[in-house]
Amino acid sequence: MAKVGMKMPEDFLLKLSRLGEKTDEIIPKVLEAGGEVVQAKVKSNLQAVIGSGTKDESRSTGELVSALGVSSARQDKDGNFNVKVGFSEPRSDGKSNAMIAGVLEYGKSGQPPKPFLKPAKSASKNACVDAMIAAFEKEVENI
Repeated sequence: MAKVGMKMPEDFLLKLSRLGEKTDEIIPKVLEAGGEVVQAKVKSNLQAVIGSGTKDESRSTGELVSALGVSSARQDKDGNFNVKVGFSEPRSDGKSNAMIAGVLEYGKSGQPPKPFLKPAKSASKNACVDAMIAAFEKEVENI
């Protein structure tokens, strides 16, 4: 039976070993880079649908757009890291930003839906992955 031996370059092996030690530092940076891309797309979609196609003049205060943000990367009980793109609470008028976003996204009686989240998710997927890959490669280079 044939036997093959292969040796990895020393600098590559050192980077791999250091990467293992710094994963908890690198993962949040990579996820937040992707979250920023998605947030930008959601924000542009949201600004495009607010006040469009209404019979009356828009009563938008800008609170929903300003409440949009990305959470910091957090580890859940299963050990997975997550970031969330969403709306901070509460609003100054006592209503929920999540409720208003839901009404915009899905509509209500007498108000047609104006989807902005679902199109942003599908449109920003590739750009998000590319941003996370670039952030990961930058972090690996710094090791």
